[in-house]
Amino acid sequence: MREIVFDQLAEKLYYEQLENGLKVYLLPKEGFHKTYATFTTKYGSIDNAFIPLGKKEFLTVPDGIAHFLEHKLFEKEHGDVFQDFSKQGASANAFTSFTRTAYLFSSTTQVEKNLETLLNFVQEPYFTEQTVEKEKGIIGQEITMYDDNPDWRNYFGLIENMFHHHPVKIDIAGTKESIANITADLLYTCYETFYHPSNMLLFVVGAMDPDKMMNFIKDNQSKKEFKPAEEISRHFEDEPATVAEEKKVLKMNVHTSKCLVGLKEVSPNRQGTELLKHELTVNIILDLLFGKSSKHYKQLYEDGLIDETFSFDYTGEKGFGFAMIGGDTEKPDELEAQLKKILFQFRNEAFYEDELNRAKKKKIGSFLRAINSPEFIANQFTRYAFNEMDLFEVIPQLEKITSEDVKRVANEILDEKAFTVFQIVPK
Repeated sequence: MREIVFDQLAEKLYYEQLENGLKVYLLPKEGFHKTYATFTTKYGSIDNAFIPLGKKEFLTVPDGIAHFLEHKLFEKEHGDVFQDFSKQGASANAFTSFTRTAYLFSSTTQVEKNLETLLNFVQEPYFTEQTVEKEKGIIGQEITMYDDNPDWRNYFGLIENMFHHHPVKIDIAGTKESIANITADLLYTCYETFYHPSNMLLFVVGAMDPDKMMNFIKDNQSKKEFKPAEEISRHFEDEPATVAEEKKVLKMNVHTSKCLVGLKEVSPNRQGTELLKHELTVNIILDLLFGKSSKHYKQLYEDGLIDETFSFDYTGEKGFGFAMIGGDTEKPDELEAQLKKILFQFRNEAFYEDELNRAKKKKIGSFLRAINSPEFIANQFTRYAFNEMDLFEVIPQLEKITSEDVKRVANEILDEKAFTVFQIVPK
């Protein structure tokens, strides 16, 4: 077992890749009573065209199948796994994102028992045509609920505007029509391809003895058999750098309009340290422009264009990326015009070094607060690892960002052909 020491954060991480390919990370936290574990596969909603394990031809599967598979794994022949966790004093959950599916639990007692339950239920699929049909009704209701959610429609509406072909523009849950085509056989095909241990990462953080914990995990995995690992071939169509739609407006039953503006990442193939530094620099730019202490935030607020729902965010993964800015507003067209003006003026705008240093310190402080949370560490570490980034490199990389980096990245991402708007207005 390898020890990785992070002196700056006073953390010691333990790592081992098991014989079946599973990557295991253990982060003991002194003084913590809770233990939190995530068991994650590098398989998300965008992985809808791939070569199945042991095959040679590409297969296209129905949209929403990764999310459907997440739901189905909790159901076993003996009943619902949530009840097992509950009896063992643990809180369990799962989520599917664009690029990964994670299963997790937290508990202060029976940690090994709960970890065994987590490993076993994820690695022992049980699907029948009857239970798959039943699940279509449950997920169909979930899709209907999200269709009625204005914030969700605004979020996905903006993403749909950005992308011509990339499956990131498809709702993670799919549609009622797409999930109607899911079968138990297709679920097993996806499971066997993407839930191989070599495509998965287990992260445990909190109260633990790392040697004892690692031996427990190795013992659990040594009792199971898996087919030989293969590199997974995924297919994505070529995606233009320009947006698919410059603007769309949707009428819904809302009291207050919503306006989001977005910037599509024009160079979305970074990985590792390059992606980490780029992501941090974009977040610094957004904070300089729209953070609560910025002059623009104050002006937009005083002009009545934004309220407390205003936010901004950047998502960067291999193959796609985007920034989103906006919130509720009584004047969506005016807010759109102001946000566009602020963004593109920044390319020629001077900013002071102390503004950059203040933004960096703010990010460092926020990160240091976040790493007191086992949930944040486990969830973020896995996302970073799947992109060949290191969560514990965030502070050193933030410290290295210069005003030249900010200008260079701003000139790259602030491209008018990558700009789009989605508004939701009252019917």
